[in-house]
Amino acid sequence: MRSTSRARPGTMVTYPDSVRFLYELGNEIRTAKLGLDRMRALLGELGHPERACRYVHVAGTNGKGSTCAMVESGLRAAGVRTGLYTSPHLITPTERIRIAGEEVSEERFAWAFEIAHRTAEEMLRREELDAHPTYFETLTAMAFLLFREAGVETVVLEVGLGGRLDATNVVDPLLTAITPVDFDHESHLGNALRTIAREKAGILKPGVPAVFARQRPEAMEALEERAAELGIPTARTEDWRIGGLEIDKFGHRCLASGPGRTIRIECPLAGEHQVENSVTAAAILAALGIPNEAIERGIRQVRWPGRLERVSERPEVLLDGAHNPAGIRALAAHLRRFYRDRRLFLIYGSMRDKSVDEIAGVLSPLAHRIILAPLETQRAVRPEALLRFFPDERAEVAPGVGQALALARSAARDEDVIVITGSLMLVGKASELLANRMIQADA
Repeated sequence: MRSTSRARPGTMVTYPDSVRFLYELGNEIRTAKLGLDRMRALLGELGHPERACRYVHVAGTNGKGSTCAMVESGLRAAGVRTGLYTSPHLITPTERIRIAGEEVSEERFAWAFEIAHRTAEEMLRREELDAHPTYFETLTAMAFLLFREAGVETVVLEVGLGGRLDATNVVDPLLTAITPVDFDHESHLGNALRTIAREKAGILKPGVPAVFARQRPEAMEALEERAAELGIPTARTEDWRIGGLEIDKFGHRCLASGPGRTIRIECPLAGEHQVENSVTAAAILAALGIPNEAIERGIRQVRWPGRLERVSERPEVLLDGAHNPAGIRALAAHLRRFYRDRRLFLIYGSMRDKSVDEIAGVLSPLAHRIILAPLETQRAVRPEALLRFFPDERAEVAPGVGQALALARSAARDEDVIVITGSLMLVGKASELLANRMIQADA
């Protein structure tokens, strides 16, 4: 794949140039090329930057981003120089690559892009690649370059899609982990939960211990079968005992007792589903030998924006990037538990590859008013098309995210709640508008 971007070998690439070129490569899901040959060839030409660090490699359908954030925070609390690689981003691609808790600068992002892109172009010229690396492959190579340059010791590495053939699956990790497996990206990963779990289990490696979060029985069976084939030790969060659990709309507290230790968890991430994520993170950190005090401090200090994030009061505004049925069910459980008696204004937008009919069936009964907003991508469902999934007088279409927010805020009373969900792209745009106070009719 060739591009018309201004980014060219031998030129100094700016940050906007690098982002523009990456977007020109196409959407990271739609254009994903599952397979590792191209990635391995590129990394070999770059001097194998992926071999410079240790890795905790995390796959799963839901909760893997939150779990990765908690694990990285715990490692950092223990004095480890950390890297964190996650996807997708909310507002800017620099969010995906973090070093010692801080997202990489635009200058270093552009530096890494120029090296990865220039190397790929030269390999294409020599016919050593079949095509330019994809969006996600390029970003992953950039992350490895940046982690090596910064002298990172341990990277918490989130899988992008699946596991077995994901571009991140080129590392030799210290430990692997798999968060809850559910249905998402079926066109890439299959329509059976067992098949999806086997794809996630593709990150398991001989001689490398694994941690498994609680799973549906068919998913756990597939994970344990693969672990047995490899003869690797496994730890399961269902073997941890949870005591003194207290959940409120701001997070949870509990005592998690696993093999040989009891950890006091105070997690500031909202949602009952975060209990499993925090225990999974604690189990991962315990398996790495991190002291209790660092685990507890790391989880207590974690931040993970856009996931049941409360960004405003009177009325309360919640941002939640849930985009598949399991994530939406977790959101709905939180709303029923803590906002049952309050009017809910729902702002929703979705990509085409999501189970919108199932998601609408979960959300619609909770909403007093539904505002359908457009997303700035060809992958999105037009809001007008979403109306058939919310077919009553409560649903309406807004021409933009800013207008959707303005409609909700003009109609909501102080005691009401506004929930923005369905896509991380929607949540990111809303977060940006709210932060800049750009909520007006023409936003």
